[in-house]
Amino acid sequence: MFDDFITDAISVIDYFKSKNVYNKIYIIGHGQGSLVGIVAANNRSIDGFISLAGAGKSIDNVILDQIELTAAIYSEDAKRVFNKLKQGKITSNYPEGLASIFSEDLQPFMSNWMQYNPKDEINLLQIPTLIINGTKDLQVSVEEATLLSDASQNSSIKIIDKMNHILVPIEGDDLVNSKSYNESYRKLSPEVVEFILAFIE
Repeated sequence: MFDDFITDAISVIDYFKSKNVYNKIYIIGHGQGSLVGIVAANNRSIDGFISLAGAGKSIDNVILDQIELTAAIYSEDAKRVFNKLKQGKITSNYPEGLASIFSEDLQPFMSNWMQYNPKDEINLLQIPTLIINGTKDLQVSVEEATLLSDASQNSSIKIIDKMNHILVPIEGDDLVNSKSYNESYRKLSPEVVEFILAFIE
């Protein structure tokens, strides 16, 4: 379940806090981990939170946006399945093309995950928050980062030109962008490192 990720993150925070050897503790969450980190950081007495390419909408709305852009033929089917999940139900009635999202063994996880709205969760944080996103992110748009920033009580936002979802600079088109996910030689965007260090320091 999605809640297990949050439980694990809280356990890690509590472990390092119990050691009493660190001056400050920051949480950094990337992608899905952004939401995990937001929820885990709440009321844990840590010093700051950093979201890297984190969504500002609940996962069902994020996926619906992605399907609309890449495979609009499945939009109505996806809406129907998400409505079932919102009711706490499991369904076997979904297109084969959406099996990677809606296979019956994944549906309980998705149902749990979509209960969290990142905007609501980040609004609860009372700590300094840094939100970073890239203009070449194929999965999480700049608008998502803006949603998080607008909902946060104490945040700064950094948008990095030409950085994609895996935090590397992309000069080419969407094909080059997609291929980069399997190109381990690529280096992180220098700006992302600079912004994180400046925020913590």
